[in-house]
Amino acid sequence: MTADPLSQTFAALADPTRRAILARLASGARSVTELAEPFDMSMPAVSKHLRVLERAGLIARGREAQWRPCRLQPAPIKEVADWAEGFREMWEQRLDRLETYLQRLTASRESDTRSRIRKSKEPSHGRKPRRQQ
Repeated sequence: MTADPLSQTFAALADPTRRAILARLASGARSVTELAEPFDMSMPAVSKHLRVLERAGLIARGREAQWRPCRLQPAPIKEVADWAEGFREMWEQRLDRLETYLQRLTASRESDTRSRIRKSKEPSHGRKPRRQQ
């Protein structure tokens, strides 16, 4: 069973080593050896990570004479960003509605408080209050 492209992208991005590889490729094409340098793992282990990234469409491997460069492919990352953007818009709308509600609630409470203060300063029966002895 093959997963949809977005699921493959998320699965590939779930691993911190693969995210680090992508970060290194953001500055340009690199060889497998260059990509493996900062990691304390075997070349076969790095190759497995690269295969996962390649299957997800996040990288492309080429061949230039003896050099086999890996290049970042941004399209799947854009798909993730577009997918997440829908949720960001939804939450911004919800937070805007909450802010509007809270502003109305605060204004209403301030109005009620001012009204109560005015009423408490006015004598309720028109006579002077009794002095206590």
